[in-house]
Amino acid sequence: MVVKLEQVGWKRNGKWILQNINWEIKKGENWVLYGLNGAGKTALLNMICAYYHPTVGNMEVLGRRFGKAELGGSLRRNIGLVSNRLQQSFYESDSAFEIVLSGEYASIGLYETPTAEVKNKAIDLLERMGSIQYADRSYRSLSQGERQRVLIARALMLNPELLILDEPATGLDFLAREQLLELIGKLSNDGELSIIYVTHHVEEILPEFNHTFLLKDGEKFLSGCTQEILSSQHLSDFFSIPVELMWKHKRPFLVKN
Repeated sequence: MVVKLEQVGWKRNGKWILQNINWEIKKGENWVLYGLNGAGKTALLNMICAYYHPTVGNMEVLGRRFGKAELGGSLRRNIGLVSNRLQQSFYESDSAFEIVLSGEYASIGLYETPTAEVKNKAIDLLERMGSIQYADRSYRSLSQGERQRVLIARALMLNPELLILDEPATGLDFLAREQLLELIGKLSNDGELSIIYVTHHVEEILPEFNHTFLLKDGEKFLSGCTQEILSSQHLSDFFSIPVELMWKHKRPFLVKN
């Protein structure tokens, strides 16, 4: 089991941010975590990455039971994370190649001398992401879409069992978004890797992500098969307004009635 949460809740400053969370992710499964801004998505991701521990409930990530095993850095080395917050942490003078290399050491910035093997791995990942042509360019000179490709390559350096993509299409135009989603779709076919794709835009949900978890006001609203969860009725109830969900080319699209 990659992730197992049983009746998990987390309280901050006397207020419940997450409550009654039950969620299981098996090896090789690809999940969408869908919710509006303020739903608690970031808090839930931070808990999965062991930045927070649950106030109540039982939680296990990659075989490590919270409260029973050493967590923190050892767990996070097995989780690849791509987020806008992380993106803002890097030194803009570093090259794309240096940023990918830093993933081998789980560091912000490159402070060790990479071996030839590590360098070759970084080159392979940059090629896989279609980013090798700007490997030597500074991070600051890259477009948002190019930065996201570099960060995905970095996240894969340690061969993680779980990859978390936290709203990776934010700030991308249509073409850049679709190119990035095409890349993510290819990654999702790796049966050894589980992916959590976080979004609040249903049109980003790819057919490869056949499980969806709806989070509302810090609680699970629904979870299960994407085709069953994403329906006009379920999402009308979720948003508390009438909406219509349509499917085209196996992708969902949402409009307000």
